[in-house]
Amino acid sequence: MKNLNLEDFPLKSYDKVRYGDTDRQGHVNNSRFSTFLETGRVEVLYHPDFPVLDAGSTFVIASLKVDYLREILWPGEVHIGTGVLRVGRSSIQLLQYLYQNGKCVAHAETVIVQVDGTTKKGKPLTQQAKDVLNQWIMKLDE
Repeated sequence: MKNLNLEDFPLKSYDKVRYGDTDRQGHVNNSRFSTFLETGRVEVLYHPDFPVLDAGSTFVIASLKVDYLREILWPGEVHIGTGVLRVGRSSIQLLQYLYQNGKCVAHAETVIVQVDGTTKKGKPLTQQAKDVLNQWIMKLDE
């Protein structure tokens, strides 16, 4: 995976590390990494100024691949960089990196699919959603 800095991402957010996030080893439990990633995803998918979700639809995770690089420690914050790798017919592929104290602690690729709330089948993204998502496309080969 390419070495990226938080500044390389079109979308940035953060989350507070809570004492309850830690485990018996004294670092943040690996399951909490997914929660931090969710914070970044939600800000993309449900951004009030840039609507993506079509009425009567929801998003589901089809794939989530996380590479754990370092431990996260309490107290502190985790900074989340999020970008779009690909926009498909009904799917979105996201790239996210987590940072603590300026160091990358994990990176993830997620595929999310918009599904119809009634049929639970994939529902095509609207052109408006594609236009919004395309503004956050990451160019990794530059």
